[in-house]
Amino acid sequence: MTLVLAVVAGALIGLSLGALGGGGSILAVPVLVYLLDQSPAQATTGSLVVVGVTALIGALAARREGNVLLARGATFGVVAIGGAVIGAKASAHVDADVLLASFAALMLVVGGLMAWRLLHHRRTGPAHAARPSLDDPIITFSPTFACACPRALKILVTATLVGLLTGFLGVGGGFLVVPALLLALALPLPYAAGTSLVVITITSAAALATRAGVGTAPDWGLVLVLTLASALAAVAGARVVDRVDTRRLSAAFTLLVLAVAGYTAAQALPALL
Repeated sequence: MTLVLAVVAGALIGLSLGALGGGGSILAVPVLVYLLDQSPAQATTGSLVVVGVTALIGALAARREGNVLLARGATFGVVAIGGAVIGAKASAHVDADVLLASFAALMLVVGGLMAWRLLHHRRTGPAHAARPSLDDPIITFSPTFACACPRALKILVTATLVGLLTGFLGVGGGFLVVPALLLALALPLPYAAGTSLVVITITSAAALATRAGVGTAPDWGLVLVLTLASALAAVAGARVVDRVDTRRLSAAFTLLVLAVAGYTAAQALPALL
């Protein structure tokens, strides 16, 4: 029964990532805690595997569709590594109930962002985005040294915050990274969604490497099943995205995220009072 739950939950996570470009990974921690009986510390570690591998598969699929700006994503991800390492180390010193309460708060924020995005798309309708041209470099050394320091600071701050959340809570889905890319790199939404998968892959790997050998390891068998199901569903979701009404799918998933956030908060908050 546990394996069946892992397969079903992994399929739901991957379907959201493949069809919607984000959102599914926010469910990995609650699934591991409440359905698969992992501790919060185990779940935030195991979710990094689910998130990272699924993001890598999704990035390869998005790359084939031409929606990934590899150099920009890699640059943003490398900058975010510092925050991911700090967040991963900090999570080992935080009480489990605090970790879950923080995660519930994040889910509520993500659910709100998803709801806002749905309303915005309903009012404006989908827009076709042209592939962005290369921006002026932030730092140049020839013929003279020049620095677009305000832009460099914006990238440094947003990338570090994304890394902190990834390392601390074991997440890093599109609904965290996409707004950061929109803000810091001014990418059109389709390219921000595809490029975010590169960032997620890098930050998840950095956070997982930092957690290696620290604390209690998750049940790697369950994590592997969840990851495989998620990765396969992500590929399937990317292929059927043009055949389904993604607005309805996104609306249903938004309600699911908010419901799971409420349940997580109801379980974690009483223990803090």
